[in-house]
Amino acid sequence: MDYKAKAVAGLLAATCVFSIIALILSVVNVKDVFLPPSTKYGLVFDAGSTHTALYIYQWPADKENGTGIVSQVEACTVSGPGISSYADNATGAGASLKHCLDKAMKIIPAEQQRETPTYLGATAGMRLLSTKAEQVLAEVAKAIGEYPVDFRGARILTGNEEGSFGWITVNYLLETLVKKWEHPQDTEVLGALDLGGASTQITFQPEVTIEDKNTSVFFRLYGTNYSLYTHSYLCYGQTQALKMLLGSPSLQQISHPCYPKGYRENITTADLYNSPCVRAPSTPSPAQVLTVMGTGDAAACTTAIQKLFNFSCGANRTCGFNGVYQPPVRGQFFAFAGFYYTFHFLNLTSKQSLNDINSTIQTFCQKNWTEVRALSWERCLSVPCTEATGDWERHFWMISAFSPQAANTDIGWTLGFMLNFTNMIPTEALEHVKGHQPGLWAGAISFIVLAIVAGLVAVFLQCFWKTK
Repeated sequence: MDYKAKAVAGLLAATCVFSIIALILSVVNVKDVFLPPSTKYGLVFDAGSTHTALYIYQWPADKENGTGIVSQVEACTVSGPGISSYADNATGAGASLKHCLDKAMKIIPAEQQRETPTYLGATAGMRLLSTKAEQVLAEVAKAIGEYPVDFRGARILTGNEEGSFGWITVNYLLETLVKKWEHPQDTEVLGALDLGGASTQITFQPEVTIEDKNTSVFFRLYGTNYSLYTHSYLCYGQTQALKMLLGSPSLQQISHPCYPKGYRENITTADLYNSPCVRAPSTPSPAQVLTVMGTGDAAACTTAIQKLFNFSCGANRTCGFNGVYQPPVRGQFFAFAGFYYTFHFLNLTSKQSLNDINSTIQTFCQKNWTEVRALSWERCLSVPCTEATGDWERHFWMISAFSPQAANTDIGWTLGFMLNFTNMIPTEALEHVKGHQPGLWAGAISFIVLAIVAGLVAVFLQCFWKTK
């Protein structure tokens, strides 16, 4: 055999050897490998009494014991007031949402938009709107329906829903429900306190059986059952409580201790008595102008606020206030929304004592209008009730934290709503493929390349190597 034939034969033999080795490496230690789960998206509008916001959420298609691990992608604040302010201009309510919807369409991949569940939930401001609420909701539904999303409806949440979904949000973000895909052991859940513009909510897990089923809600989250007490006090949000404070006098000039000394404002009776929370003393003329003059008396303000609450309970019954049933409170509470903004404004979010808090409130509320005009003086109005509400509020002073966010996520009812919604979405099975260890796969590829090179060289020599 001449030298050329030997070289070609050697290269072909090497090609065969390399190919066999590559084949062996490609079939050795093959395992089933699960591909990463796909990402699902959801949109929820929070249509509050003073503003509206759109929250964009995402979660892996595989879930943990039936519930999604949801995270906030983006939040968009709708310009203008809450949708309840559009009672006489319902089309304006729908138009106000379009900027945030346009923003969401830029974030959610186009191929997933039509399967993205989208909701609008209205809270206490719309509960107070009564007959005109349906027209406003119809217009916002029409506006959302123009976008390529899976629109599931626009409706008014009950107070119990608002409170309990907020409780889910708080405990999810504080990892008392689930932590790194595991249910935390021996972790006690927190109660939730939510102060809005038109209502305030309290939700917690009591140690006793809840007697009033109208205040009881049940959830199953991450494989665990939760039976909660929740109640929403309509008209006891910051905006409506302020109106109730002003609504009792029938004089054209109102001297009020909850306004800073030197403060003066003209308001019409139409603006003051446009809420079911405020009873007009007679039949006022809508154009009648009332002058509010502040006296800046913290003690008198506390007394005025205290008159808004009735802490007497019936025999053999525990209650919060105004005779509403409430079992004994349990554990720590997390306060958010208006509670946070008020206490943050007064620099009181570091677990100060109740005496220190009352002292700070009194000092601030005695400032005159010149001193506070550059500040948000309305914050003064929402806090003195902590001193005035006696034992009910003192129980709540086991508040572990005030915050508007946790884990870079806004705290409110929307995240809890989306978490609970994921319970109703079927879990997608993870797609699996055959996989190799990286080292074996790299070795197989290397020997395939060597076999190809050896074969090509053999062909080249056979075709172009001319012997004498």
